[in-house]
Amino acid sequence: IPYDPYHIRSDSNIHFDFSCADGRNAALATLANLGRNSTLPAAYAHHTNAAASSHGYAWIAAIPAAVYMLQDQEVHAAEMERTFIAIKPDGVQRGLISEIVSRFERKGYKLVAIKLVVPSKQFAEKHYHDLKERPFFSGLCDFLSSGPVLAMVWEGEGVIKYGRKLIGATDPSKSEPGTIRGDLAVVVGRNIIHGSDGPETAKDEIALWFQPKELVSYTSNEEKWIYGVN
Repeated sequence: IPYDPYHIRSDSNIHFDFSCADGRNAALATLANLGRNSTLPAAYAHHTNAAASSHGYAWIAAIPAAVYMLQDQEVHAAEMERTFIAIKPDGVQRGLISEIVSRFERKGYKLVAIKLVVPSKQFAEKHYHDLKERPFFSGLCDFLSSGPVLAMVWEGEGVIKYGRKLIGATDPSKSEPGTIRGDLAVVVGRNIIHGSDGPETAKDEIALWFQPKELVSYTSNEEKWIYGVN
């Protein structure tokens, strides 16, 4: 078969067109499927590597590694979860927004939704519905609706559970130094931040505070450095 600088053919009749970006993407997708479903024959691997070397396509020899990298990315994508985090009126009024947001960013979590709102008391009652039988319920709702609240959705691997660790115990006096409440709050009634305590709660709270169109899906340039597998 005559050498064609834009095509590579093999005995297996697999044909990849690298003349445009779509061709390269399709080829990688095909190879990814091969990597999941089977092992390339040794003869084919040798033929491909030889062809790549002789025609200056040395990068093709690295495609099997790229396949596994793609698989790793898919695994991590499947493990991503979202949680609802809110900076309460006291945290907003004390100018702690940048401090709190930076702690989640430095950890490696990704911000996918954010807005500043003043919730009504009726809305606060919906948010704290699970506490409606507690004697402090009314006061809690009055406080949440007393001023601006910074509502956020953060995304990342294990963000629900570890987000709670970043926040600290409900009672700041029992929170470890290094946590948000441990460092920045003193009493329970002014503990500056709220975070979902489980997957179902996170799902419900995100749906309460945000419309689906307000949630942004994107790939951060930092993800390969946060979730890389050696």
